[in-house]
Amino acid sequence: MMIPSSLNPSTGILYIVSTPIGNREDITLRALRILKEVDLIAAEDTRHTGLLLGHFGIQTPLTSYFEGNELKKKEFILSKLKQGDQIALVSDAGTPGISDPGFRLVQTAIENRIPVVSIPGPSAVIAALSVSGLPTDAFLFKGFLPHKSKKRRDLLQQLEGVRETLIFYESPHRLLETLNDIFEILGDREMVLTRELTKIYEEVLRGKVSEIQNQVLPRKLKGEITLVISGKIRKKHSLSTPEMPRKDDQYGKDL
Repeated sequence: MMIPSSLNPSTGILYIVSTPIGNREDITLRALRILKEVDLIAAEDTRHTGLLLGHFGIQTPLTSYFEGNELKKKEFILSKLKQGDQIALVSDAGTPGISDPGFRLVQTAIENRIPVVSIPGPSAVIAALSVSGLPTDAFLFKGFLPHKSKKRRDLLQQLEGVRETLIFYESPHRLLETLNDIFEILGDREMVLTRELTKIYEEVLRGKVSEIQNQVLPRKLKGEITLVISGKIRKKHSLSTPEMPRKDDQYGKDL
């Protein structure tokens, strides 16, 4: 494997590899090369990643790394990296570390002076924001909203005054409750709901929160859902009548 000249070749390298959020054609050529060349792939779900690797004829060994075993597996992966192994970290879909425990492995690698290299690619957050039509210059991503109603409403209350575009993940079975909370606390803002992006049943719903509620109420949505909501709009203050320049002002003199 070609090791970037800026990295220390005496240790292994942890590659953070983005994988498709749906459509397998979205994987990059660089990601495929890295997945073929590394010594080991740490995957959120080895069965899921195994299907992706099989599709592209990649036979690199797999080990599981997910929230339930991260404490034990961190030490195992770290030991391999210290021995000089090249390891790729992947999640089930998208970019590792975004709303999953991958960031803790990255922290551990950094603390132990192990080089960490990004292999960028798909991300549901950016994909949803890019097609939303809402402001993209500044946004706040909060991952999954809390499962319990009180904690969810408390968080939304804290975000009520945020002017940046808001982005959340949500599961289908909590969607209606979440939309009700958003409507009551944030108000009837412009929003976009994306579902199953890049997949066969990809869907993008746009409108006010109340309009999205009406669209999803009679349906039983399935799949991965991302909510993109406009930030709080600054109220426009009425302007008083501008004062007319006096005759002796520099720009008010008679010519």
